[in-house]
Amino acid sequence: MTGYMITFEGGEGAGKSTQARLLYNTLKEQNKKVLLTREPGGTKGAEAIREMLLFGGHQFSLRAEIMAHFTARCDHVDNVIKPALDQGYIVICDRYIDSTLAYQGYGLGQGDNSLIAYIQQLSGLIGVKPDLTLIFEAPYDVMLARCKARQGKVDRYERLDDAFHYRVLNGFQQILQDNPDRCILVDANKDLDSIHQDVCTIIVNKLPE
Repeated sequence: MTGYMITFEGGEGAGKSTQARLLYNTLKEQNKKVLLTREPGGTKGAEAIREMLLFGGHQFSLRAEIMAHFTARCDHVDNVIKPALDQGYIVICDRYIDSTLAYQGYGLGQGDNSLIAYIQQLSGLIGVKPDLTLIFEAPYDVMLARCKARQGKVDRYERLDDAFHYRVLNGFQQILQDNPDRCILVDANKDLDSIHQDVCTIIVNKLPE
C-alpha cells in the first residue's frame, strides 16, 4: 500500500470528528489525495451496523458486540480503506481499532485481559494498521459539557455512566503508552483553531513527502 492512514481517537466530546474534518479540508486545499471516513460506518452495510449498535436498542453479549464492530470494520477496510491506500490516498478515519479496544475492552469489559486479547487477535486479522493515531484529550468536565451542547440523537455509549467514560479515557491512555511510535496525544482543551494548528504541525512532521 502506498497511502498513509491517520486515525482520530478519543472519548466523547474530545472534538476529534471536528478536527478530522478540518484536516481533511486543509489537505484538500493543498491538492492532496485524501479520504475522510468513519467507524463504525464508511460503507452502506457498515452504516447499517452502526445504526443497530448505537441506536437499535438491542442487547448483545460483549463478545458479540465486539464482533459486530469488526464485521462493520472488515466491510469498511475491504471496500473503502484498503482500495484508497492502494491508490496512494491519505485516509483520515474518525475512530478505528483503538476505539473498540477503549470502549469495549476497557470501558464495557473493564480491562479484562481475555477480552483485550480477543480484540487484539481480531485486530491482527484485519490487515490494515494506522500509520499515525492522534488521541484527543481534554478534562472530563469540558468533554461532558461539549456532549451536552450537541444537537441530535444521543447514542447508547454517550448515555452510559461516568465510570464507564473514565474507564474509556484510561483505556486510551493505556493505548498511548503501549504504542508510543504510532500514537500522539493532542491537547483538546483549546479553541478549534489552536487544536487544528497543533494537528497540522504533527501531520507536517509525520506525513511522508
